[in-house]
Amino acid sequence: MRVMFYVQHLLGIGHIKRAAQLSLGMQQAGLEVWVVQGGEAVAGIDFGQANVISLPAIRAADAQFSGLVDEQGKALDDDFKANRRALLLQALEQIQPDALLIESYPFGRGQLRFELDPLLQQAHSMSPRPLILSSARDILQRRPVEKEQKALKLLERYFDGVLVHGQQDFVPLTESFSLCDQLSIPLHYTGYVTDTSVTPAAEGQHEVIVSAGGGAVGLGIMQAALLARPLTVLREHRWRVLIGPNLPADQIATLQLLAADGVILEPIRSDFRGLLANAALSISQGGYNTLMDILLTGVPSVIVPFEGKGETEQITRTAKLEALGICAMVREQQLQPEHLARVIDQTVADLHRRSPELSLQLAGARRSGDIIRTLLEQRHG
Repeated sequence: MRVMFYVQHLLGIGHIKRAAQLSLGMQQAGLEVWVVQGGEAVAGIDFGQANVISLPAIRAADAQFSGLVDEQGKALDDDFKANRRALLLQALEQIQPDALLIESYPFGRGQLRFELDPLLQQAHSMSPRPLILSSARDILQRRPVEKEQKALKLLERYFDGVLVHGQQDFVPLTESFSLCDQLSIPLHYTGYVTDTSVTPAAEGQHEVIVSAGGGAVGLGIMQAALLARPLTVLREHRWRVLIGPNLPADQIATLQLLAADGVILEPIRSDFRGLLANAALSISQGGYNTLMDILLTGVPSVIVPFEGKGETEQITRTAKLEALGICAMVREQQLQPEHLARVIDQTVADLHRRSPELSLQLAGARRSGDIIRTLLEQRHG
């Protein structure tokens, strides 16, 4: 049974990392996976034995998602879009999938409708028609009701179901998509998608780990952390700042000027979860993958959720975890060194914060593969 999985990361690397885990989970379920991805290359991403087709790369023009640009930073023109669309439809015909899995759409990725709507139309007209599923995070970006209605219309017209990569008793999709009760297609809660293995790290013992995912919007949190360091009870500990691949060189230079003795600046590492497991504290943004790593390792944490234009997903998830006593949250507008230092000290002093009652299902990648396989087996009798 063959699955075509469309994924597009635009700013950070969270989407592509989660897609890689889903690819591996589908393969573990015995599915043949074809990944069609259209973002810039990210080192260290492992799709396992999946076949990977790369479209001409695009990314967000800025943190406000004001538009899309190619690898040279040029706004997409009609010819570029037409070429990508043709290549995507060609991939569909080549793969002839039993199932088509589309990441985020139609809940998000509206700027890609120029290629995704034709993809859905062509897939829907195929004989036999593939099973069509949307792959969605637990918390969606909040949208005006008119945009939710457009998403609902597309879901009802083309899709057979939605894989929700979360847990209904923790965050039901109804909290971020108000029209759930109007859906006639099923929601399949998969549990959270994360790599549950923890590679032991020789380093990181009692350190403070500062990270910001891919780093595209990470300067603020890293700069504030380094300025807060001498004001905290952890000032004598080693602080390790992990630089994402998307942090510009001039911003890295800024951080190097702030890196006093006892501070290490280095690229993000494959043993990130091992470092967290050893650490005294994590300071990070609140992306889906990072929070799963924090939950998996149990490291005390201070979270600064990303709040780009209209962004609510990281705030919502972080606020839920803070209410359960699992982390402390600092809003971007509060990111002054003195305030951050106070929150760090309070977090260190309050290590009983973690709630023993929280139990999240973290095998969402394999569960997603099992769900797709079951749906296909039911279809084929």
